[in-house]
Amino acid sequence: MDLFEHQGKELLAGHGLAVPRGAVASDPGEAVAAAAGLGYPVVVKAQVRTGGRGRAGGIRRAGDPEEVRSHAAAILGLDIRGERVGHLLVEEGLEVARELYVSLVLDRPGRGYLLLASAAGGMAIEDAAAADPATVARVALDPRAAITDEAVTAALAGLDLDPPTRSSVASAAAAAGRAFVAADAELVELNPLAVLADGRVVALDAKVTLDDSARFRHPEWASWTAAAAHDARERQAGDRGLSYVGLDGTVGVIGNGAGLVLATLDVVARAGGRAANFLDIGGGAGAEVVSAALEVVDADPAVRAILVNIFGGITRGEEVAGGIIDAVNRLELRSPVVVRLDGTNAAEGRAILARHLSGRLRTEASMDDAARVAVALADSAGR
Repeated sequence: MDLFEHQGKELLAGHGLAVPRGAVASDPGEAVAAAAGLGYPVVVKAQVRTGGRGRAGGIRRAGDPEEVRSHAAAILGLDIRGERVGHLLVEEGLEVARELYVSLVLDRPGRGYLLLASAAGGMAIEDAAAADPATVARVALDPRAAITDEAVTAALAGLDLDPPTRSSVASAAAAAGRAFVAADAELVELNPLAVLADGRVVALDAKVTLDDSARFRHPEWASWTAAAAHDARERQAGDRGLSYVGLDGTVGVIGNGAGLVLATLDVVARAGGRAANFLDIGGGAGAEVVSAALEVVDADPAVRAILVNIFGGITRGEEVAGGIIDAVNRLELRSPVVVRLDGTNAAEGRAILARHLSGRLRTEASMDDAARVAVALADSAGR
């Protein structure tokens, strides 16, 4: 689960990391009120779970109420990499002397954690790392040992920092590390981690990704989960236990396994279409899950055709077919459904579907053919 910036900062502050004072706002009036409580200047920031906000105009500095109101109105509703801005974070404007980059990630091949750090933070980090990978220090951390200030200080030895600043940065990175471990995170990224003019070290931005598999250990995530699913489609899918990400196309996509679903999105694009969603029903999904997935996708008014791409392993073909037939009969689906079914008991599943084929339900032998048909159906429905 990806957290919004303000949620990630809430988590990190609870483990001792300094963050700017701020408040969340959902309309220009609330943004002005938040700024009045903080004092000027302030920074008005789009809250989306993706990068590229600065370059997209989603982060703007304001020196008075009219600027706050104007910036808030411009940012709300902005589309940033396919995610529409629904709320803002208004933060105190700070005088920054230097921007650094610090992140902690799971190192799956190394079976541990990886600390990444660079003296080039902010929007320049990607360009700097691409031009010279040596600008980013990479240090493996043992998950069996505590992430201490001393361990992090050693990791930062190669950065061009004076000793007092290195110590402050190390303390901030260690606090982020404690949050990383305690919250079962997959990523904690501080970009930039700022050294202020007065010497304080503050996380100006924070990206946090939590491991969904650890949700059972964290009842405190409930409020973050509800807030994160601001897309009505995602809320509906989440209520049914489905792994769903809303996109902006017209072809609904359902598959089993994240890799297969991602491949299906690519095939839809290659066929000239655009996917309306990513929906993974997972391994072993039965008829009820398949039916629920079709109901969620068909409820999206942008969807004009649905592509169901299943390669059965644990998932059985006749169960998938039963779910599709149930949904078609029970829901009177608006959108035509194109099915590619292969793998375990696929022949039985295709035989079941063959008895119910119509203008609203058809099967194709290959993923490419199914994608081409679904895109053609979506295109014709849009004319």
